Amino acid sequence: METRWFLSKIQDEFRGGKINVEKAHRLLEKLDIPCNYGHVKNIFKDNDRQKQGRITIEEFRAIYRIIAHREEIAEIFNTYSENRKILFESNLAKFLTQEQFITKVTKAFVSEIIQKYEPIEEVKKARQMSFEGFIRFMNSSECLLLKQQCTKVYQDMTHPLKDYFISSSHNTYLISDQLLGPSDLWGYVSALVKGCRCLEIDCWDGSQNEPVVYHGYTLTSKLLFKTVVQAIHKYAFMTSQYPVVLSLENHCSPPQQEVMADILQTTFGDSLLSDMLDDFVDKLPSPEALKFKVLVKNKKIGSIKETRARQGSNKRGKVEEWEEEEAEQEEEEEELKEVESYDNFMLRLNQEKEMDIKKALAATLFKKKKTRKMRISLALSDLVIYTKAEKFKSFQHSRLHQQFNENNSIGETQARKLLKMRAYEFIFHTRSFITRIYPKATRADSSNFNPQEFWNIGCQMVALNFQTPGLPMDLQNGKFLDNGGSGYILKPYFLRDIKSNFHPNKINDGNPFTLTIRLISGIQLPLNNSSSNKIDTLVIIEVFGVPNDQTKQQTRVIKKNAFNPRWNETFTFIIQVPELSLIRFVVESQGLITGNEFLGQYTLPVLCMDQGYRRVPLCSKTGESLEPASLFVYVWYIR
Repeated sequence: METRWFLSKIQDEFRGGKINVEKAHRLLEKLDIPCNYGHVKNIFKDNDRQKQGRITIEEFRAIYRIIAHREEIAEIFNTYSENRKILFESNLAKFLTQEQFITKVTKAFVSEIIQKYEPIEEVKKARQMSFEGFIRFMNSSECLLLKQQCTKVYQDMTHPLKDYFISSSHNTYLISDQLLGPSDLWGYVSALVKGCRCLEIDCWDGSQNEPVVYHGYTLTSKLLFKTVVQAIHKYAFMTSQYPVVLSLENHCSPPQQEVMADILQTTFGDSLLSDMLDDFVDKLPSPEALKFKVLVKNKKIGSIKETRARQGSNKRGKVEEWEEEEAEQEEEEEELKEVESYDNFMLRLNQEKEMDIKKALAATLFKKKKTRKMRISLALSDLVIYTKAEKFKSFQHSRLHQQFNENNSIGETQARKLLKMRAYEFIFHTRSFITRIYPKATRADSSNFNPQEFWNIGCQMVALNFQTPGLPMDLQNGKFLDNGGSGYILKPYFLRDIKSNFHPNKINDGNPFTLTIRLISGIQLPLNNSSSNKIDTLVIIEVFGVPNDQTKQQTRVIKKNAFNPRWNETFTFIIQVPELSLIRFVVESQGLITGNEFLGQYTLPVLCMDQGYRRVPLCSKTGESLEPASLFVYVWYIR
């Protein structure tokens, strides 16, 4: 029956005689067997008996079996098939329940799978599944490692913005380094396509009253602010319907700030949030309430209630002076001499509550003051509603002065020091205010820090250079696979609950999450620079999360096989805080002289992993899909 079906699908292609490798590759794709051309070429060469570059129908059938009929899949099929030829509905139901951990397996669900994946009509009509159908089911998106639920927006999107991790980029206009590289609209387009929800725009005065975007005081090229905004408008909601925040680094004069305000209003129209929402006068709105809205993050004069009072008035030429006090560095360092315990922090909090308000205000005045002044156009200022940029002075200052709609940006160096010395206070801060972390200025090569350490303390906007591939961007892309790639992920309850005493470095061994992964095989692994599939391959599995959960395990090396290496190795991970953990699979080819070569990787949140036999699709260094290159694993966990 399978032979008849197979020949009926391919014999027309052989009516003219033998076929070449290109035609063989197309025919495999037509049979719904995804395959890498490099691997097909190598297998074609091995099966071309006469070495003429053309093969017979029987030689093609041998190639098909090598690529499609993988032994590890056949072993699973034979375990559940009563005759090693067919799965009855009851057999398939048993497999789905026992191996794929699907709890509600109905007859209708099983029938739907057969109808969807079984290619042989007579088998399909008999409500059975052949090995051909089973292969196609196991290769389908339903058997990917990422849970189907996580590919859609499933989290509660009605919490205030501060309760979410928000996908954020740094110097989004750059596509290379920070000093000489080009600025390009592609930086914004590619970030938005990846689900980024906070974009940075550095604005400077340009000629002919046209503001420009570039990295000031460097040789990076310039873009017109107008074209940047138009590109953002086009792609803003292509991947996600949830709000986009434009983080303006505003260096423009008031006249060009007015031009910016006009461009923003003209381009975005009603999508631009220019007034507070009626239900959110004294609290942050939710991503749900702000669907399809664009928010401006910038310095602001006065309160949002004053902004509403000015609605409809002529703001042309109206400028106000904005002024802020900065804390002295020496005083900040004085406060951070020793790590503060939770008890001491709570003691300080209670003392603050008991203090007379005038004394509390006096306590936050700094002996030494530096004042920075800036002239701001009222037209631009009034476009800032729920994302008012406020310089971070200290956690105590924020508790006493900061308004619900004000948010801070903190450089990675200062943030790391605060994390080390004042972690409890830092988490308390991020429960109340949106906090953005950005790379230090010395990262001229556009390198990135590890974002995990700042997600661990609830920082909402951890801004990375999206143009720079590597581990930090793998973690960024992996984390925001969750919740349908919407760019918003609800923070775990312990980073939102004001009563929680969570500390990433002080985890009690309470109820650990035990994760076990059997790494079975590789499927058509990337060949990279090698034309041969005879490369030595290995896999590294890494867990990222709170410090105690960070770990790494590695397989043995499989010699001379990138097509279908078999490891059959089992790894167990004990994870204390799975809510913050990511898992990363890295495939390398062993190089004894030049070192190992990266072939592909895949990163996702631990709690987004599905159990059972799963396929792990590999991505390139830049995050592009390398399908059909993947790993085949068996996953199960205990909570």
